[in-house]
Amino acid sequence: MATTVRRAVLTLPAAPLGPENPLPALRAPDGVHALDELPQQRLGGARRHDGLPRDMARQIGYEPLRSLLPVRIRDGYRRERSEREFESVVIENEHLRVTVLPGLGGRVHSLVHLPTGRELLYRNPVFQPANFALNGAWFSGGIEWNIGATGHTTLSCAPLHAALVPAPDGGVMVRLWEWERLRDLPFQVDLWLPEDSEFLYVGVRVRNPHERPAPVYWWSNIAVPEDAGSRVLAPADEAWNFGYERSLRRVPVPEWEGADRTYPLRSEYPADFFYEVQDGARPWIASLDAGGRGLVQTSTGRLRGRKLFVWGAGSGGRRWQEWLTEPGTGGYAEIQAGLARTQLEHVRLEGGAEFSWLEAYGPLAAEPAAVHGADWAQARGAAQRALDRALPRERVDAAYEAWRGRADSEPGERLATGSGWGALEVLCGGFKLPGTPFEESTLGEPQAPWLELWRTGVFPAPRRVAPPGPSLVAAHWRDMLETAPAEPLTEYHLGVAQWHAGDVAQAVRSWERGLALAPSRWPLLRCLALADELAGDPARAADGYAEAFDDLAGESRGGEPWTAAESALGQEAMAALLAAGRLAEARRVWDRLRPALREHGRFRLLAAGLLAAEGHVAAARRVFEDGFEVPDLREGEEILGEVWSSLTDRPLPVRYDFRMRPPVR
Repeated sequence: MATTVRRAVLTLPAAPLGPENPLPALRAPDGVHALDELPQQRLGGARRHDGLPRDMARQIGYEPLRSLLPVRIRDGYRRERSEREFESVVIENEHLRVTVLPGLGGRVHSLVHLPTGRELLYRNPVFQPANFALNGAWFSGGIEWNIGATGHTTLSCAPLHAALVPAPDGGVMVRLWEWERLRDLPFQVDLWLPEDSEFLYVGVRVRNPHERPAPVYWWSNIAVPEDAGSRVLAPADEAWNFGYERSLRRVPVPEWEGADRTYPLRSEYPADFFYEVQDGARPWIASLDAGGRGLVQTSTGRLRGRKLFVWGAGSGGRRWQEWLTEPGTGGYAEIQAGLARTQLEHVRLEGGAEFSWLEAYGPLAAEPAAVHGADWAQARGAAQRALDRALPRERVDAAYEAWRGRADSEPGERLATGSGWGALEVLCGGFKLPGTPFEESTLGEPQAPWLELWRTGVFPAPRRVAPPGPSLVAAHWRDMLETAPAEPLTEYHLGVAQWHAGDVAQAVRSWERGLALAPSRWPLLRCLALADELAGDPARAADGYAEAFDDLAGESRGGEPWTAAESALGQEAMAALLAAGRLAEARRVWDRLRPALREHGRFRLLAAGLLAAEGHVAAARRVFEDGFEVPDLREGEEILGEVWSSLTDRPLPVRYDFRMRPPVR
């Protein structure tokens, strides 16, 4: 059977993604995937990086993400699901059927071994966004391509460009590509299923078209079924454990603290285990069930890191698993492969250079008595021998060389269209990127004012009253904004770019200049209020947020963008006013919200806090007892437990228990 590629439609119960948050993401990332900034470990005054391998310590400190700009937050999704059709691409030969979702970050939704009918991945039966991506919306299941910075990519729920490309064996492969905006780097993912292969090949290339070096992050994230008999194997005797306590420590593999951690359900709390794969060893990772069958992933040497993520058997991890899918669905663990030892690191890519590698995904069967035996060396040895028989390392290296000869091939038939941001950057920078065309035809409304700025030196005034469009913050855009006529909207975007560059004082001056003549004041007032908040002036920040929300409420019109603005700014204003003890003003914000917004979970939680602060503790407790959900509850966020414990000494109800770390003693 020759390999075929066809378009298809996948129908799933799906929650709507909703609109983007129109407020610029001025706050730093939440740090849930960062080490605690402890200047010293109290053992002889050693610094926290002491004891880490030198390259790991250097890369942990190299260009951590300071800002999500220019990317916008995706927090408009809900939890009510209805049937929805998703455009998909199906790649198939006699051994495997691969289902890809170009419109959702290029996610490999399904990988079926056809001779047995076995699904090799954890395939989520629903599409339910949750707040796990760097910019919010993310969904579980399948294989995802994480690029940009530590965490799930901002492209998790975004469309990628997709097209057919000639494959090295004379067939066709599917190319996915896009412009990653956190680091301003183009990348491509080529999915190649040779005619007689039991393994899906994935060629990946990340390019730096700039003259300056750039930090690069990449982890391929594979969701695999989790059950009591599943074991994860990798070629390592040690791992770096990172939990939501935000500490990194070297631990033995497989047993640590009295439990074999290679079985996902034998941990209590969610945790990462980054395996210490020795230099020169073949990189691979597998998840095998009680019968010794499952999925294996391997790659060329560039992709050196391997990781196991477990939700654990505790109540918080189980609750998150339920949250991400529908009742009755089995759980999952994640096996991953990355450019560095850990996901806390970023790797330097020189200007004009590229990283490339080839991955392979397929079925693996090994002797169950060996892979589940007490002897770890024998267990991983049995899995590696099975891999070497199924797919010798030399074959992967040869496939990589063959793929590299096609990496620059121009795409043919288009299967999907991504964003226009890459086209804007290529046009502005004059970059030549063979194999990944970013065509001017993809430019759209979000890029239009920036295209005019580049062509004319003037940022255009909006044609209608609306929340401001997205900001661009790279140095070349900041330079253009600084020389453009100082209109209020230009000053707004200039301030955002200056803030991103770390020039807080100049950002504040730009926003204050814009405020003097702005017909729409609330975007500038909100930026200034947030600056005051982060500067440690809660009273002044509360003043600014209250004024910003009043201005927005008076200006707001119908439609999704305005509702999104009211929701985002209303949350910030209520939180700031509550923190400042300004209860009457917080109540005024609540009273001016659209009635539909008051029913949203985040506002129900704020209402409980407001009622408690007003002395109505029983009424606040009833908000919890009546039940509500916070669709954008953040990974690691503990606000539900904190508010509940301020209202009662009773145990936190199971439905609100999303705790991902042991109690602080």
